[in-house]
Amino acid sequence: MTLTAGTKLGPYEILSPIGAGGMGEVYKARDTRLERTVAIKVLSQHLSSSPDVRQRFEREAKTISQLSHPHICALYDVGSEGETEYLVMEYLEGETLSDRLSKGALPLEQTLRYGSQMAEALEKAHRQGVVHRDLKPGNVMLTASGVKLLDFGLAKAMAAPGKQSGVTSFPTVAGGPSLTQEGTILGTFQYMAPEQLEGKEADARTDIFALGAVLYEMATGKKAFSGTSQASLISSIMKEDPSPISAIAPMSPPALDRVIRTCLAKDPEDRWQSARDVGNGLRWAAEEGSKAGVPAPVASRRRRREAIAWTVAAVAALAALSLAGFGALRRDAPPNTPRRLVLMPPGRAEVQFLAVSPDGSMVAMAVEEPSGRSALWLKDSRSLEPRELAGGEGAYDPFWSPDGKHIGFFTRGELRRIALDGGPPQMVAASDNLGGAWSRDGTILFTRAFGHPLFRVPAAGGTPEQITRLDTATREVAHCFPQFLPDGRHYLFFVRNVDPTKSGIWLGSLDSQERSQLLQADAGPVYTDPGFLIFSRRGALFAQAFDPRSRRMSGEPVPLADKVEFEPSSNRLVASVGGGLAVYRTRGAASRALVWHDRNGRQLGPAAPPDDYRGISLSPDGKWLAAAIGSPELGTTDIWVRDLSRGTNTRVTFDPTDEFNAVWAPDGKIFYSSDREGLYHLYRRPASGSGEEEEVLKDGHDKWVTSAASDGSAILFSSFDAPTGFDIQVHALGGDGKTEVFRKTPFVEGTARFSPDSRWIAYAAGGSGRSEVFVAARSQSARPVQVSTEGGIDPQWSPDGRELYFFSRDGKLMASAIRETSGSIDPSPPVALFSADPTAWPYDQRTGYAVAPDGRFLITVRPEKIAADPVVAILDWTAAFRK
Repeated sequence: MTLTAGTKLGPYEILSPIGAGGMGEVYKARDTRLERTVAIKVLSQHLSSSPDVRQRFEREAKTISQLSHPHICALYDVGSEGETEYLVMEYLEGETLSDRLSKGALPLEQTLRYGSQMAEALEKAHRQGVVHRDLKPGNVMLTASGVKLLDFGLAKAMAAPGKQSGVTSFPTVAGGPSLTQEGTILGTFQYMAPEQLEGKEADARTDIFALGAVLYEMATGKKAFSGTSQASLISSIMKEDPSPISAIAPMSPPALDRVIRTCLAKDPEDRWQSARDVGNGLRWAAEEGSKAGVPAPVASRRRRREAIAWTVAAVAALAALSLAGFGALRRDAPPNTPRRLVLMPPGRAEVQFLAVSPDGSMVAMAVEEPSGRSALWLKDSRSLEPRELAGGEGAYDPFWSPDGKHIGFFTRGELRRIALDGGPPQMVAASDNLGGAWSRDGTILFTRAFGHPLFRVPAAGGTPEQITRLDTATREVAHCFPQFLPDGRHYLFFVRNVDPTKSGIWLGSLDSQERSQLLQADAGPVYTDPGFLIFSRRGALFAQAFDPRSRRMSGEPVPLADKVEFEPSSNRLVASVGGGLAVYRTRGAASRALVWHDRNGRQLGPAAPPDDYRGISLSPDGKWLAAAIGSPELGTTDIWVRDLSRGTNTRVTFDPTDEFNAVWAPDGKIFYSSDREGLYHLYRRPASGSGEEEEVLKDGHDKWVTSAASDGSAILFSSFDAPTGFDIQVHALGGDGKTEVFRKTPFVEGTARFSPDSRWIAYAAGGSGRSEVFVAARSQSARPVQVSTEGGIDPQWSPDGRELYFFSRDGKLMASAIRETSGSIDPSPPVALFSADPTAWPYDQRTGYAVAPDGRFLITVRPEKIAADPVVAILDWTAAFRK
């Protein structure tokens, strides 16, 4: 079937044909509702009578709709018009990798960059249980923002191995699964893994083989396997190894050859076991450089010289900027091409927060020094060197006054302001650091703490006034990161939802309780004149035109940067925009290490390599560690178990959604929470990762397991329920399996833990504007006793139950002796043991430390870095809109 220009498919008007594939034709079209250009894929008419093909077409829609990633072609809509079925997808401008390879091999830098992007996209798909099964150059589009993987219509959700037919084992093309068809079949075979040719089940490692074949062709300009017939091609794939890359491209780094050879191993067990491993290998190859032509010491010195040169160039460039912006530099820049410069933070400090002044002439940086000290630094275009602002110690989340003369910032528990021309900081209000905004009339918007709505307060200080209300019925858990629009009455803010797919950027007004959602996003918004909204998805930064008067968005989002530092736990993006300057911190490697500490805080050595730990739990005997390990890029988390004596890891959960809160049971099983059905429900599984998963508790509310009784009688969990929010409940594991409420108030309660004898429960609750630690009898026969005195989160018991530990607001591990008297407890005043400041989220129940039977502490800490992650400055970023 061929559609002519002007043909209507629902609200979509066909503009012109783009191409055709085995499943159907692809057209450029216009979405008449949203006024945007889209691509429409229409099922070929001569195949529409085939039930098998229709099933594959439906599978393509379902598969793509589950995948949201910067390097996967996005699916917008699915529809039918009469007998015509179609998909509406992101319209991409560029060329296919196949077309590009017809001109020869790619430069090394492009091979490594595009290869890393493909690996990231595959990792996302694999983590959601999807195998592409037909990765080849024709299904890779090269665009201005990088690669896009196309055509997941042949993908198949990973399932337990079983009997396969030829129809499901081979990539499907027009004409059915015939192995004698010429053209597309042969082209597809060149990227197929041996097990796929044998009709076996395809899994993630099948895609890794295909990725290796594509990388080989990108690096050399030649196909990894060839043959004069299908039989000889299959024989080559099954038995032969391609020539080393270095034999064809002598300047390629040896590490790239190793990465590709491992991808192309005949036995799936000998390949990389995840696309993430391939991506890491490609990044190592990029760092290694071409050792064939440059000796290692020389290459290392060159990289250092280049880093120094970039830093000097960046400082010199910023020094040349005028207060009006970047006009001088723009005159020399190529048209429509923003410039990027690398800014290294002072010393070895790590930039934690960034804020560009309204006119783009200054950058405020809240940094953390290697000693753990936090400070506020200012980079001014009028000076070469950044300077520390006196009074900015302990600063977080800086934001500017509209006139650029003051900076607002947060310390632990306080919102403060400081003048650039000197003077001590002034306290404005009590608050945690979840973003602030300052209007022209002297109003500051902020969030008092996690789990709270927005408040406003005069910039000079005063009594905060609540201006938004959490909609707990739709599972909202926080309003934060506000941004004023130019009129000073309307504002943007981030709404965090229990369901991350429903979190996004909303529009509100100081004059009304009405609010509306603008778009889905995973971090707070940034508005900048003359009318742009900056937002992020999966750590990629986008800009889109936004009219502050009509408060409407227009046009298409334009990507500004990827690999931007993003904290999933707080939905904070380390980026800022002002005037013609955009700055962001690049995303580094694994952010946390597991380190043993003694009671005095002395580090006793690592327990596991650095990774993205989002919660840890020690087995009762202290020999095993269960951890929720996530990927900031993909936003998904699984439970792993580590044998601490042998240093080996075992994956426990495999569902392509989030699994959190690993809690050990006395029988060696692990309880955890998973959102595979939309809400977080409770499950358990043997720590070995084998055996059947058991459903523990499922109802109409979100639940996060936090503790298991030592006698195996019950578990503690936090639930989210409207209108009270986070509450604590006890679920019996035996008998009638009854669930009872332990604590349910209008305030937030969480991180509940059984004492070793299972008679007492420690928990954190926030009723006074901050979280405090309490202990209550499991039987609730006596009133709760407050243990902390100046705030506390994440309580944990000593193995003998005689002490209770928790973290204070300033990052100190506290200890309180616990005595039982007359059916109650008598805690001693807490004493500080040492400072560690682990990753701890007191309300969504993930913890950053554990207590071993021998009294040692296992804590997640930031690993020491040789150098801090750099900050990138994009000069004249709006050039991307001038086309």
